[in-house]
Amino acid sequence: MPPPADGGRVRRFARAERWVHRTTAGLMLVCLATALVLYYPPVSELVGRRRLVVVVHEWCGLMLPVPLLLGLASRALRADLGRLNRFTASDRQWLRAVRRRSWDRPAGKFNAGQKLYASWIAGAVLVMLGTGLLMWFTHLAPLVWRTGATFVHDWLAVAVAVAVGGHVWMAVRDPEARRGMRTGSVDPLWAVREHPEWDPQDDRRSSR
Repeated sequence: MPPPADGGRVRRFARAERWVHRTTAGLMLVCLATALVLYYPPVSELVGRRRLVVVVHEWCGLMLPVPLLLGLASRALRADLGRLNRFTASDRQWLRAVRRRSWDRPAGKFNAGQKLYASWIAGAVLVMLGTGLLMWFTHLAPLVWRTGATFVHDWLAVAVAVAVGGHVWMAVRDPEARRGMRTGSVDPLWAVREHPEWDPQDDRRSSR
């Protein structure tokens, strides 16, 4: 992707996409923070008000899919979801380059790592929602199911915390990526370096 001749910034995310990301991130962080309070005794004793923490945790978990569902009204978001769901030859090459620690990593608007993270976190949210409902509404299933749901919910929460921590760590290391999510636009040289196969013109055509 050649940079703009005028050196201007490149539009990367629409307002609806940024809203969905921020709202989902906020709900996810509240879920993780309240889970820490509920399951880690030193923090639980420090915070107290366990019943209030449980209610906040339950309702934030229940609301997690809502921003994405509302965001589907955005054509730009639907187009990006289509990109995230397509795994191409360039993505396989990107993964091989990561294993070799090579910086020759072809990527479109989203690289293979971002696609894998998005797919994994989406699946994890659905599983967390399902197991959480079994734990919340005890009449929905027999005890053995609820016991299994609790086991899956707790350990998957740990895995989600690790994945989200890695996501935040990667974002901290890349100020321009954060700026793109915050403002919707990125530096064209960053776009060429990090996403050489991305054509912003495709975004404009998709959003029409």
